[in-house]
Amino acid sequence: MTITFITGANKGLGRETARRLSDLGHTVIVGARDVERGAEAAAALAARFVATDVSDDASVAAAAAGVAEHEGAIDVLINNAGIPGPVGDPSNLTGTEALGVFDVNVIGAVRVTTAFLPLLRRSPDPVIVNVSSGMGSLALTHDPSRPESEVIAPLYTASKAALTMLTTQYAKALPDIRINAADPGYTATDFTGHSGPQTVTEGTDAIVRLATEKPGAGSGRFVSRHGEIAWS
Repeated sequence: MTITFITGANKGLGRETARRLSDLGHTVIVGARDVERGAEAAAALAARFVATDVSDDASVAAAAAGVAEHEGAIDVLINNAGIPGPVGDPSNLTGTEALGVFDVNVIGAVRVTTAFLPLLRRSPDPVIVNVSSGMGSLALTHDPSRPESEVIAPLYTASKAALTMLTTQYAKALPDIRINAADPGYTATDFTGHSGPQTVTEGTDAIVRLATEKPGAGSGRFVSRHGEIAWS
């Protein structure tokens, strides 16, 4: 049975991904820093909850140790946890705000990946899915026909561009693991103030696809629900 660990899985895209993968037969581990919401989500999904604050080294290490003790290995890691940061005029952005967004959206993925690599390497077909965004694409954010071009979110967009590049670098460096990035698209969740045209299920299509592909499907890709995309 496929064992899948998902960060930020207490609501939105993470929770829907957990639900869908559980329905497909995965053993799902819900990671979240909000203990109450995380435990509730896990109970509703017949999953197991593991407290995980991706911005805290000790929390991530404890989460990996707990999974090592309980499950012994994982097959799929989904780095989903993320925060939006300030939107609009960047004139008054602070270094503290920038560090906060990058600490969760980029460095958090590094922390979790490093901690869980030993568990992934016990799988016959290890997979990492980084939940990125078309908001990090130069092409999409400059295309007036795309909703990505209408939003000013300096730190979020920069962090997602960094996460996609991080994905390609890990894919090159770790050929024994299939590592890809997903673009959920503009989805109606708490994250977007429920303003997106996609349902939360549609928003998880790319994530679920990458988490359930067969061996040999390819690594270092950026995939949306409509297929593989260029992110430059």
